[in-house]
Amino acid sequence: MYKVYDISMTIEEGMQVYKNKPEKKPNIEVVQDFDTSPARESRISLDVHTGTHVDSPLHMLPEGGTMETMDITRLTGPVKVLDLTAVQGGIAKKDLDGLDIVEGDFLLFKTKNSYSEAFDFEFVFLAEDGARYLAEKKVRGVGIDGLGVERSQPGHPTHKTLFNADVYIMEGLRLKEVPQGEYFMVAAPIKLKETEAAPARALLFEGLSW
Repeated sequence: MYKVYDISMTIEEGMQVYKNKPEKKPNIEVVQDFDTSPARESRISLDVHTGTHVDSPLHMLPEGGTMETMDITRLTGPVKVLDLTAVQGGIAKKDLDGLDIVEGDFLLFKTKNSYSEAFDFEFVFLAEDGARYLAEKKVRGVGIDGLGVERSQPGHPTHKTLFNADVYIMEGLRLKEVPQGEYFMVAAPIKLKETEAAPARALLFEGLSW
């Protein structure tokens, strides 16, 4: 038997959003209920960077590809969860050097971010030198449990370094219950066209052969 970890954020009106900006809060409206109809229907309005989501290069690169240019197979397969809960501030090269990181890895960073459901303006992020190190390692993807892979870095060098190295970026993971180790991941962003990001449902499978 295998175990499944749902590492996605729950989308709800009171959820944490980037910098607590009211305009980023999702709005869920019941447009039809049983008092007027035999069926219930709802409508949702949300930012494409809501909760657990995948960024496409267009997010930071004007010439970058949109979500339909992303290869879904790169979001499915073996991943490594790295326990970096001791890190404060930015995840630097020194925090990654010496870990079992090889070409083609998809890395998920478990930090103190996973232990709070409120937005923390001092959330742990991936520092620029950490991004360069991973680009040089030629990893296939990076996921983090903050709503941003970087914080307070002028020019967004972490995003740009990863995108320019064709490294996929996932943000807003929930890894509190997931031990460090190797898993099989299925992360499926909503199939949107001509956007720079899309919300995703992300699952980790433990004990699944591949």
